[in-house]
Amino acid sequence: MAISQRLRTFLEGSRVKFTTTKHPVVYTAQEIAASQHVPGRQLAKCVLVNTERGPVLAVLAAVQLIDIPKLKSALRANTLTIAKESDITSRFPDIDVGAMSPFGHLYEVPVVVDHGLEVSSSIVFNAGTHTDTVTMAYRDFAALAKPQMAGFGKSLAPSRPAKKTAATGKRRNASGRRTTRAPAQRSRRPAKPRTSRRPRR
Repeated sequence: MAISQRLRTFLEGSRVKFTTTKHPVVYTAQEIAASQHVPGRQLAKCVLVNTERGPVLAVLAAVQLIDIPKLKSALRANTLTIAKESDITSRFPDIDVGAMSPFGHLYEVPVVVDHGLEVSSSIVFNAGTHTDTVTMAYRDFAALAKPQMAGFGKSLAPSRPAKKTAATGKRRNASGRRTTRAPAQRSRRPAKPRTSRRPRR
C-alpha cells in the first residue's frame, strides 16, 4: 500500500515541498524514527482522542506521551479518552490503523499540536501506512493544517527518584566524596581538687 491518495492529492495541490520515504513495516513511533534515522523529537505521532464534543487528533513528538489532564484543559473538555481501534477505523477508513497523518482536517477532525514540535525545522509523519512516511517543513505543515497549539506532551523517560542515604554515619561533602562522621568525644569528669594535709605536731 502506498501513501494515502487523499493525502498525496492534498499535498500536491498545496504546492509545498515534501518527500516520501518507504521503510520496513514498523508500528511504533520510536521504531519509525529509528528506521528513518531521524531524532524522535522530529517525528510527529498522531493520537486520536474522544471528547464530549467529538474526536480530536493530538499530534506530538515521538519522544513524548500525552499528559491527559493538560490536554483536557487545553481543549476545555469535560471528558477525554484515548480512542479505540474501532473509532480510528470508522473515522479514517482508507488508512492503516495507527498510521494517521497529522492532517486531521482531511477527515473533518480538528488537530491540536504540542509546542515541542515547533522546535524542529522539518517533521516526519505517517502517510497512511506502516511503511510510508512524509517529510516536510514544519512551517508548511502549520500553514496548511492550521492546528491549535498547546502544551500537553510529557517526557517518556521517568524521573529518577532521589537516592536515600542510610543512617550509617556516612555523609557526602560538597565534592560528592564520602566522609566519616567524627566519633563523639567522651566527656571527662572534672578532676577533684587536692586537699592539703594538716601538718603533724
